Amino acid sequence: MQSSLSTFSARRCFLGQTGLQFGACALSQLLTADQTVAANPAEAAVLPHHSAPARAVIYLHMIGAPSQLDLYDQKPELVRRHNQPCPPEVTRGRDFAFIGKTSALAGSPWRFRQHGQSGQVLSELLPHLGGVADELAVIRSVHSDEINHAPAQMMLHTGFGRAGRPAVGAWVNYGLAAETQNLPGYVVMLSGPPGGAGTSLWSAGFLPGRHQGIQFRAQGDPVLYLSSPEGYRPEHRRRELDALRALNEQQFAATGDPEILTRISQYEMAWRMQASVPELSDLSSETQSTLDLYGVEPGKPSFAANCLMARRLVERGVRMVELYDADWDHHGGIETALPRKCMDVDQPMAALIRDLKQRGLLEQTLVVWGSEFGRTPLRQGGSSGGRGVPGRDHHKDAFTMWLAGGGIRGGTSWGRSDEFGMDVAEDGVHVHDLNATILHLLGLNHERLTFRHQGREYRLTDVHGNVVDGILA
Repeated sequence: MQSSLSTFSARRCFLGQTGLQFGACALSQLLTADQTVAANPAEAAVLPHHSAPARAVIYLHMIGAPSQLDLYDQKPELVRRHNQPCPPEVTRGRDFAFIGKTSALAGSPWRFRQHGQSGQVLSELLPHLGGVADELAVIRSVHSDEINHAPAQMMLHTGFGRAGRPAVGAWVNYGLAAETQNLPGYVVMLSGPPGGAGTSLWSAGFLPGRHQGIQFRAQGDPVLYLSSPEGYRPEHRRRELDALRALNEQQFAATGDPEILTRISQYEMAWRMQASVPELSDLSSETQSTLDLYGVEPGKPSFAANCLMARRLVERGVRMVELYDADWDHHGGIETALPRKCMDVDQPMAALIRDLKQRGLLEQTLVVWGSEFGRTPLRQGGSSGGRGVPGRDHHKDAFTMWLAGGGIRGGTSWGRSDEFGMDVAEDGVHVHDLNATILHLLGLNHERLTFRHQGREYRLTDVHGNVVDGILA
């Protein structure tokens, strides 16, 4: 009996020591590799499936859903029949989120005109964007499955209308090796409160946790708790991290839990960010002409400042930057609210495209603009007089998004909605198709970028999705 116990103890000691050696080896690889390396093969970065023009994405998401009918999708017939009853056949079988089954038709009170050599048609509310119209591929036939904000935001970002699955940025971060070890691969910035789906919109879901989006703030420390307390020197922090690493290494050797390696890698990333982020967030190195181009007021948080930060992030090797801008949910007061919001974003997003182009970054940076759905061609609320539109309800069956840069054929108009803007009339693009196209432009085949979870293979596009070839350069 004593002999058996001694043998068991010897084996346990050997396995423990061996596990520590294996853990140290895996940890060494994790912390010193030039690109993303994981101890678990299921976490390994996927090399690009094909050569691709884009290496980074800047995704501009307008929380609440701007009205495509007042910004991008001109409808003369809708204007002509403004305030008339909607033909019954147009809304038959439908239920809208707030107006019920039908309402009067609502034409846009704003003028549209052509821009650039391509003749891209945009609203007068977007004069700056009109100046870069030849860089845009405008898709006027996007459609989704969800009619309320949080599920639709999840559908657009994760391919599913409920929380729990990885966001598009997490898939990109998982699929491509990191270009920088000093910053996260996926960064999120907000101007205003987050969407109804909250932080689920940049979650890693069931992917390894290190692929989730990291939120940068516009004021104070860009990342919470990044700065050390006063009097706490870098060498103190380094000793603390070394001690934590040793403890976590022992725990990994004992359990084999890959999330422990994620924890260690995030501690090390935070250490490196203490040096890289202060320089990144210091806009004093930008020229006054650049600040004026974006409309940035130093020290004032804004969508404009976030756009400039997005350029600085991709310049430094960040794969995915997503900017969320709030307050686009115009069920009422659209005549004042929509112009005000357009003034917030029009100049900065046009400046972003110009700035990327003049620095030689646009051809390798994909810029995506859009929202979870669009707005109805039907009015919501009481009369605002004249040609006014009090407000518009949610609409998932035909809305607009645009892309520019990395691999996009600029000056393109793709898809068409019907004469009222109620349904897709030509070349529909489901949100799965949009995500398949984004991945394709980064060199990732959406059907092959999968992760096994709970006994089945998952992907961003579920079991659907086709690349929209018509907008590719």
